[in-house]
Amino acid sequence: MKFSLFVHMERVSPETPQKQLYDEMIELCKIADEGGMHAIWTGEHHGMNFTIAPNPLMNLVDIAHQTKNVRLGTGTVIAPFWHPIRLAGEAAMADLLTKGRLDLGIARGAYNFEYERLMPGMDAWGAGGRMRELVPALKGLWAGDYTHEGEYWSFPKTTAAPLPVQQPHPPIWVAARDPSSHDFAVAQGCNVQVTPLHLGDEEVQSLMDRFNAACANHPEQPRPKIMVLRHAYVADSEADAQLAAREINTFYNYFGAWFKNERPISQGLIEALTEEDMAKHPFYSAESMRKNQIIGEPAEVIERIKSYEAMGYDEFSFWIDTGMSFARKKASLQRLIKDVMPAFSES
Repeated sequence: MKFSLFVHMERVSPETPQKQLYDEMIELCKIADEGGMHAIWTGEHHGMNFTIAPNPLMNLVDIAHQTKNVRLGTGTVIAPFWHPIRLAGEAAMADLLTKGRLDLGIARGAYNFEYERLMPGMDAWGAGGRMRELVPALKGLWAGDYTHEGEYWSFPKTTAAPLPVQQPHPPIWVAARDPSSHDFAVAQGCNVQVTPLHLGDEEVQSLMDRFNAACANHPEQPRPKIMVLRHAYVADSEADAQLAAREINTFYNYFGAWFKNERPISQGLIEALTEEDMAKHPFYSAESMRKNQIIGEPAEVIERIKSYEAMGYDEFSFWIDTGMSFARKKASLQRLIKDVMPAFSES
C-alpha cells in the first residue's frame, strides 16, 4: 500500500489570506515528501474559494521545485474545460519541468457551479463524453502526427509540443464511480481513482467490485493501479477524534452546499452555514463521519487502511482538506507518517 497526500488551498473565511493558505499547502507537501509519501495530488476548480485550484499543473511545477521524490498528480483536471492539444502540451511541459514526476488524473467534473460559468448548458452526460474522447486523443497527440475527428473536437494532424519526458506518456488516471467509467478506464489502460465521499466501507468495497468487474471484462489489458481517496485524521485521543469528526462534518456540509449550487455566493465564498443548517442535513453528521471516514488513534487508522489493502487497493490518498486549522492538519499528517505508514511494507 502506497500513501499519498491530496491537498488544496481551502478557504471558507475572508479573514484568511490566500497567500497564507498557499504557504501552508506547500509546507504540508514538504512534510509529505520528507516523510516518504509516494505522491501529492491536487485538483482543478474555478471561482471557488472552497478549493482554490485554477490550474493544478502550475501548482505541481512549483511543488516539484520544493520537493525531491514525490510523484506529482492532478487529482484531477476537468476534461470539458480542456482542448486536447492544449492539455497534451501543458501536461507534457509539466512533465518536463518536474523531471518526469507527473501523473495525469482526469475527471468529468462535478460542480454545476463551474459548468454554468465555463460551459453553460453542460451536463454530466456531455462532460463524460468529453472525458472519453479526451483520453485517447491525448495518447495520439503524445505519439505524434495525430488527426482527430470526434464528436466534441476535430483538428488536423498535430503532435504535442513539447513531448513528455516519460514514455510513451505520463501515467493517466481516470476518476471513476459508475461501472461504465471503470470499464472505460481499464479498456484504455488507465489507472483508476475512486472516492466513497461520505459513505462507509461498504462503498469502498463496491467501488473495488466495479473495478474488478472492469478488469475481468478486459483480460487483454494488464491490471491497472487503483487508488482510494478518503478523508482521514490520525488523532492523539478519542476526544481529538471526536473533534475531527465534527470538523469534517462541517467540511462535508459546505461541500454539499457547493454541490447543490443553491446558496448565495459572494467574492468566491458561499454564504455561511449555521449549526441549524447543518443539523438538518439528511445524511451528514459528526457520528456518521466518525464511523465512515478514517478517523481515530493510530491503531484504528492502521486497521481500517489494512482492510482497504486487503480489498486490493494499491494507494491510499489522505484527503487533508477538512475545514480544520493548519496546525491540526499538520499534526495529523505527521502522526500518519510516524505512527501509521511504518505498518505498511511498501509505504
